[in-house]
Amino acid sequence: MPEIRWGNGAAWLLAAFFLVGAYGNTFVTAEIAADYARWGYPQSFHYLTAIFEFTTAVMLIFRPLRLYGSLLGSAVMLAAAGTVILHGEYAHAMPPFMVLAVCLLVAILTVRSRRSRHRA
Repeated sequence: MPEIRWGNGAAWLLAAFFLVGAYGNTFVTAEIAADYARWGYPQSFHYLTAIFEFTTAVMLIFRPLRLYGSLLGSAVMLAAAGTVILHGEYAHAMPPFMVLAVCLLVAILTVRSRRSRHRA
Protein backbone atom coordinates (compact mmCIF):
# COMPACT_ATOMS: atom_id res chain seq x y z
CA MET A 1 0.00 0.00 0.00
CA PRO A 2 2.71 2.61 0.71
CA GLU A 3 3.94 2.20 -2.87
CA ILE A 4 0.49 3.03 -4.20
CA ARG A 5 0.25 6.13 -2.01
CA TRP A 6 3.76 7.19 -3.08
CA GLY A 7 2.73 6.76 -6.70
CA ASN A 8 -0.39 8.85 -6.17
CA GLY A 9 1.60 11.60 -4.47
CA ALA A 10 4.22 11.66 -7.20
CA ALA A 11 1.51 11.73 -9.87
CA TRP A 12 -0.28 14.65 -8.21
CA LEU A 13 2.95 16.63 -7.79
CA LEU A 14 3.80 15.95 -11.41
CA ALA A 15 0.31 17.07 -12.45
CA ALA A 16 0.82 20.32 -10.53
CA PHE A 17 4.16 20.84 -12.28
CA PHE A 18 2.57 20.38 -15.69
CA LEU A 19 -0.36 22.67 -14.81
CA VAL A 20 2.10 25.42 -13.88
CA GLY A 21 3.99 24.72 -17.11
CA ALA A 22 0.77 24.90 -19.13
CA TYR A 23 -0.07 28.26 -17.56
CA GLY A 24 3.45 29.55 -18.22
CA ASN A 25 3.31 28.45 -21.84
CA THR A 26 -0.15 29.90 -22.37
CA PHE A 27 0.82 33.32 -21.02
CA VAL A 28 4.46 33.49 -22.09
CA THR A 29 6.79 36.21 -20.96
CA ALA A 30 8.87 38.10 -23.50
CA GLU A 31 11.88 36.05 -22.37
CA ILE A 32 10.17 32.71 -23.02
CA ALA A 33 8.85 33.93 -26.37
CA ALA A 34 12.41 34.92 -27.29
CA ASP A 35 13.62 31.43 -26.30
CA TYR A 36 11.09 29.77 -28.60
CA ALA A 37 12.08 32.13 -31.44
CA ARG A 38 15.79 31.46 -30.85
CA TRP A 39 15.12 27.72 -31.04
CA GLY A 40 13.37 28.20 -34.37
CA TYR A 41 9.82 27.38 -33.33
CA PRO A 42 6.84 29.20 -34.87
CA GLN A 43 5.47 32.18 -32.96
CA SER A 44 2.45 30.32 -31.54
CA PHE A 45 4.25 27.04 -30.78
CA HIS A 46 4.08 27.74 -27.06
CA TYR A 47 0.31 27.14 -27.24
CA LEU A 48 0.90 23.61 -28.51
CA THR A 49 3.30 23.03 -25.64
CA ALA A 50 0.69 24.37 -23.21
CA ILE A 51 -1.94 22.01 -24.61
CA PHE A 52 0.36 19.01 -24.22
CA GLU A 53 1.27 20.04 -20.68
CA PHE A 54 -2.36 20.62 -19.68
CA THR A 55 -3.39 17.29 -21.20
CA THR A 56 -0.57 15.58 -19.32
CA ALA A 57 -1.70 17.13 -16.03
CA VAL A 58 -5.32 16.06 -16.50
CA MET A 59 -4.32 12.53 -17.45
CA LEU A 60 -2.05 12.24 -14.41
CA ILE A 61 -4.88 13.19 -12.08
CA PHE A 62 -7.21 10.42 -13.29
CA ARG A 63 -5.85 7.01 -12.34
CA PRO A 64 -7.16 5.15 -15.44
CA LEU A 65 -5.29 7.65 -17.65
CA ARG A 66 -2.20 8.02 -15.44
CA LEU A 67 0.07 5.74 -17.43
CA TYR A 68 -0.74 7.60 -20.64
CA GLY A 69 -0.24 10.94 -18.90
CA SER A 70 3.17 9.90 -17.62
CA LEU A 71 4.15 8.77 -21.11
CA LEU A 72 2.92 12.00 -22.69
CA GLY A 73 4.79 13.97 -20.02
CA SER A 74 7.89 11.93 -20.80
CA ALA A 75 7.58 12.86 -24.47
CA VAL A 76 7.18 16.55 -23.61
CA MET A 77 10.26 16.45 -21.38
CA LEU A 78 12.30 14.56 -24.00
CA ALA A 79 11.36 17.25 -26.53
CA ALA A 80 12.35 20.00 -24.09
CA ALA A 81 15.67 18.34 -23.29
CA GLY A 82 16.33 17.63 -26.95
CA THR A 83 15.63 21.23 -27.89
CA VAL A 84 18.13 22.72 -25.46
CA ILE A 85 20.76 20.05 -26.16
CA LEU A 86 20.49 20.61 -29.92
CA HIS A 87 21.08 24.31 -29.29
CA GLY A 88 24.08 23.74 -27.05
CA GLU A 89 22.31 24.80 -23.83
CA TYR A 90 23.40 21.70 -21.95
CA ALA A 91 22.86 23.04 -18.44
CA HIS A 92 19.21 23.70 -19.29
CA ALA A 93 18.68 20.02 -20.08
CA MET A 94 18.99 18.89 -16.46
CA PRO A 95 15.53 20.03 -15.25
CA PRO A 96 13.66 18.31 -18.12
CA PHE A 97 15.66 15.12 -17.50
CA MET A 98 14.77 15.26 -13.80
CA VAL A 99 11.07 15.64 -14.60
CA LEU A 100 11.42 12.86 -17.17
CA ALA A 101 12.76 10.61 -14.41
CA VAL A 102 9.71 11.37 -12.24
CA CYS A 103 7.41 10.70 -15.23
CA LEU A 104 9.04 7.32 -15.72
CA LEU A 105 8.80 6.57 -11.99
CA VAL A 106 5.07 7.33 -12.06
CA ALA A 107 4.68 5.08 -15.11
CA ILE A 108 6.47 2.21 -13.34
CA LEU A 109 4.48 2.65 -10.13
CA THR A 110 1.25 2.82 -12.12
CA VAL A 111 2.01 -0.43 -13.94
CA ARG A 112 2.94 -2.13 -10.65
CA SER A 113 -0.22 -0.88 -9.01
CA ARG A 114 -2.34 -2.22 -11.86
CA ARG A 115 -0.64 -5.60 -11.71
CA SER A 116 -1.09 -5.92 -7.95
CA ARG A 117 -4.80 -5.02 -8.22
CA HIS A 118 -5.34 -7.63 -10.93
CA ARG A 119 -3.63 -10.33 -8.85
CA ALA A 120 -5.69 -9.58 -5.73
